[in-house]
Amino acid sequence: MVRVTDLDTFSALLAPEGQQLLAVLRDHDPADELATATRLRRDHPAPLVSAALGQARLRQRAAAKFGPDAARMYFTPNGVEQSTRAPVAAHRAARLAALGVRTLADLCSGIGGDALALARAGIRVLAVDRDPLACAAARANAEALGLADRIEVRCADVTEVDTAGYDAVFVDPARRTKARGGRVFDPEAYSPPLSWAVEAARAAPHAALKIAPGVPHEALPADAETEWISDGGDVKEAVVWFGTGRAGARRATLLPAGDSLLGAGLPDPEPGPVGDWLYEPDGAVIRAHLVADVAEQVDGRLIDPTIAYVTADRLRPTPYATAYALTDVLPFNVKKLRALLRERGVGVAVIKKRGSAVEPEELRKKLKLAGPHACTVFLTRVAGAPTMLLGHPAGPGA
Repeated sequence: MVRVTDLDTFSALLAPEGQQLLAVLRDHDPADELATATRLRRDHPAPLVSAALGQARLRQRAAAKFGPDAARMYFTPNGVEQSTRAPVAAHRAARLAALGVRTLADLCSGIGGDALALARAGIRVLAVDRDPLACAAARANAEALGLADRIEVRCADVTEVDTAGYDAVFVDPARRTKARGGRVFDPEAYSPPLSWAVEAARAAPHAALKIAPGVPHEALPADAETEWISDGGDVKEAVVWFGTGRAGARRATLLPAGDSLLGAGLPDPEPGPVGDWLYEPDGAVIRAHLVADVAEQVDGRLIDPTIAYVTADRLRPTPYATAYALTDVLPFNVKKLRALLRERGVGVAVIKKRGSAVEPEELRKKLKLAGPHACTVFLTRVAGAPTMLLGHPAGPGA
């Protein structure tokens, strides 16, 4: 339960004196925080100074997710941690708008990060959360970014909200334990549980449910499309979509480019010998079980039935995997690898592993690298045998 003093202090930040402090702290250096706090407390109440410093720290952390908007927004610690990255939220909002959604109930809205993206896409939003402080931050964010006329914030239990009459619902269940803040991996341990969110989604013309990207495929509803989204190569989330007309479909979307791969239901490709090229599929492709679709694009094959590396004899461009030109395919042996890299003057090695028990940093210490050249080393299995593949990323002119 949020203490009243928390809400009172937050309200004070929105008042002129609080706004003055936030303006002063806009570009402050955290290393100078003690001196800054001492100086500001000469002219301002200590609790307000502490709150302003805390908000300044949160804004700096949130810049990685919200970009320049973070400097004008308001956050809670959980809000920074759990909010969707702005590019991901914008992508989802654009999909909903393209489906014809004009009104939406955003359930478990937190500080309003998704509501802001939805409003910018032209959608009127009812943002619902049971945390009074998060709701206060969501209202302040809508006001700060000029979107208050499109976002209504309601502090309530989402399970008691009537969403009838809305074109869509968006549900972002809490996926962390209250006691320790640890991640929850069981979808039925979400708050609210995934089963409740699915039923709420089925009651609306369109719906999107944000879930953890590691969700087991068997836990996904058969009457929905599921999309895995990566941003800058990092898998951020999965979204269960209702009302897209693609029941059971699997999709991988790669931001910021926006390339989206819709699965064709292909069987797993057959493994075969390692060719001249190795393809490392994006994490969203792997999570969506669409490696077979990438293999078909590049006319490739797996290096091992259990490893998500694709190999091919010729280079074919695909946005869904990073291509590497291979120079060596060798049985795993630390001494041979060290001697080979030393002979070639390799001082920088990017070490990747998949299906190997070797820890890259431990191996790096043993290699004692030195020299002007670079190399990518893959620790993996080929036809079940521990193997090391050496190569380099394909250049633009390859």
